[in-house]
Amino acid sequence: MAEAKTPKKGADKAPKNKGSENVAAAGAVSAIPEGYVARMRQHYDEVVRPKLIEEFGYKNPLEVPAIEKIVLNMGVGEAVNDTKKVTVAAADLALIAGQRPVITRARNAISTFKVRENMPIGAKVTLRKTRMYEFLDRLVTVALPRVRDFRGLNPKSFDGRGNFAMGIKEHLVFPEIDYDKVDTVLGMDVIVCTTAKTDDEARALLRAFNFPFRQ
Repeated sequence: MAEAKTPKKGADKAPKNKGSENVAAAGAVSAIPEGYVARMRQHYDEVVRPKLIEEFGYKNPLEVPAIEKIVLNMGVGEAVNDTKKVTVAAADLALIAGQRPVITRARNAISTFKVRENMPIGAKVTLRKTRMYEFLDRLVTVALPRVRDFRGLNPKSFDGRGNFAMGIKEHLVFPEIDYDKVDTVLGMDVIVCTTAKTDDEARALLRAFNFPFRQ
């Protein structure tokens, strides 16, 4: 009988995927308790929906616009010199969003900016349902009031199809970020996608969610 060979040490382990989009440094993301309803979701059902029906006269409840998703995008220009900064940025974004982001990579090489093809240059995450409403709550009630010299959101920052975009210069405005542990202050884009057919409907929807638009 042939003698069985002893497997080499570590042979049973799966090879590491160096291109994995999961951010290990972000830590474990807490699960949402079963049956939990976000405060902003209740606010939409009890306050926002009836207000929009009264204002625009919707006859079908399905016509009432709602927030579909929120996309957070964080670009890291310093990644050109140090790619580890992308991992740090993704970890901070995971804390802010409550969901693990994906690493965004350059599609084309740009020699002027020392960017190579497939080079990690940022992180993004798409929030839906409960996590979306939780982020929305923290954005409106905590983060925006902490912005320095804040004068309100631009009411014209819509794309013509009911989607709103805004920029935040310092991610430190979110309470999840520990100021003492931050080496680099990063900016981020927040895109709120709605089911509204017009910008006026989307603007009324976000105003009902207490978005502080300039007059």
